[in-house]
Amino acid sequence: MNQEMAYCIERLKALCAIDSPSGKTDEVADYLMKELAGLGYAPQKTRKGGVVVALGGEGEPLLAMAHVDTLGAVVASIKGNGRLTLSPVGGLQAENCEAENCVIRTRFDGNYTGTLQLNNASVHVNGDYSSKSRKFEEMEVVIDEMVSSEEETRKLGIEIGDFVCFDPRTVITESGYIKSRFLDDKLSAAILLAYAKWLKDSGKTPGRKVYLHFTVYEEVGHGAAGSVPQDVVEVLSVDMGCVGDGLRCTEREVSICAKDSGGPYDDSVVTALVKTARDNGIGYAVDVYPHYGSDAEAALRAGYDVRHGLIGAGVYASHGYERSHMDGAENTLKLLKAYIG
Repeated sequence: MNQEMAYCIERLKALCAIDSPSGKTDEVADYLMKELAGLGYAPQKTRKGGVVVALGGEGEPLLAMAHVDTLGAVVASIKGNGRLTLSPVGGLQAENCEAENCVIRTRFDGNYTGTLQLNNASVHVNGDYSSKSRKFEEMEVVIDEMVSSEEETRKLGIEIGDFVCFDPRTVITESGYIKSRFLDDKLSAAILLAYAKWLKDSGKTPGRKVYLHFTVYEEVGHGAAGSVPQDVVEVLSVDMGCVGDGLRCTEREVSICAKDSGGPYDDSVVTALVKTARDNGIGYAVDVYPHYGSDAEAALRAGYDVRHGLIGAGVYASHGYERSHMDGAENTLKLLKAYIG
């Protein structure tokens, strides 16, 4: 593994270790502020809590974006048995979280651990276990404390609206696979950090003016709806590339999205990205994502007059326990370097 990818993977591990569901992202933003300042940049935190930083360069300003908010949940109710029902944040699927460890982050009384389980989860007791619906209303967080009533749970300081964050279970295999929750989109955030570090270490100046924007509300649809610098003419969302049936991208390539559920991306941007990948021997695939929306589209819907594109390392099992590969991350970084110049 080269130095750039080693840095990228270490930053990914650090980002994944910080709970950051949409709406509770101050800790991860503070981490980014510190990391970017340590590289010699002057990042700024936006009013919404994202992080914007200028990397240098002149002409045709480009804003490259990745989001550091993730899926999660909040406490919807406290049951009579002291356990919790959840309301999802973003597209979290209950089926993907069954038997997963989690942390309940109270507003004033610290954190508590628990596990999301099907109601009456013992197979030896529940004769309908296999046929039960796996929906949030049929599941509960079993708190790792001696509680058996709503009153006892409230005495811990747990209340409605408290955030519940799931264990990312980050693993890097010897064969180069990257497994974790929230690779969407912390892998891309780590790639952008690696790009910023590469510029400093190499003493290079970008071939055009470049900003980075780490957004914090992408999973709920309005991450890049604000804080796009006034001079930006192009936005490039660096987010996960989809891997699945009917798509060409694998976990070892950079995906270039031609169209998603919001419509086609700017044809001149897509064409330039494809040409750059071809000319530089970068492993890539062009795909259409059937169920997807991005920060680039959020910026356009907010009224910004910009060209837009979307790239990202291929990620399998999106919004679940996701998997990518170092090759996919490296190809994404290579495309960024070559495209920006």
